[in-house]
Amino acid sequence: MAKTVLITDDTAFMRMTLKNVIEKNGYSVVGEAGDGEEAVALYKELKPDMVTMDITMPKMDGITAIKEIMKIDPQAKIIVCSAMGQKPMVIEALSAGAKDFLVKPFDAERVVESLRKISS
Repeated sequence: MAKTVLITDDTAFMRMTLKNVIEKNGYSVVGEAGDGEEAVALYKELKPDMVTMDITMPKMDGITAIKEIMKIDPQAKIIVCSAMGQKPMVIEALSAGAKDFLVKPFDAERVVESLRKISS
C-alpha cells in the first residue's frame, strides 16, 4: 500500500510540481489544500500518512496549521516546503511539530529523501 500524502500550498503550480515528484516516486497524493484551514479539515477527513505544508498562505498560515494538525494527531508527519528559509522560521516550524523543512525552489531528490526519512 502506497504511503499517502496531503499537499498544502496556496499556488496551484507548486501543488502540481510536488504532486508530480511525489507520485513518480511511489507515493499516493490523496488531497490538495490551498490554505491552512483547508489542510486541517482535509487532514481530519483523509488521515494521510504525511503532509507537505507551505508557510505563507491566506486564511491560516502553515505554522498555525501544523499546530492544529498536531493537536488532532501528535504523530503527524509534516514536511514544510517554503520559500521562507530563514533560521527563525525553520526553528518555529520544527518546534510546532514539522519533521523536516525544504526551502523552495526545492530539488526533487531532496523531497523524496525527506518523504523516505519521515515515513520510515
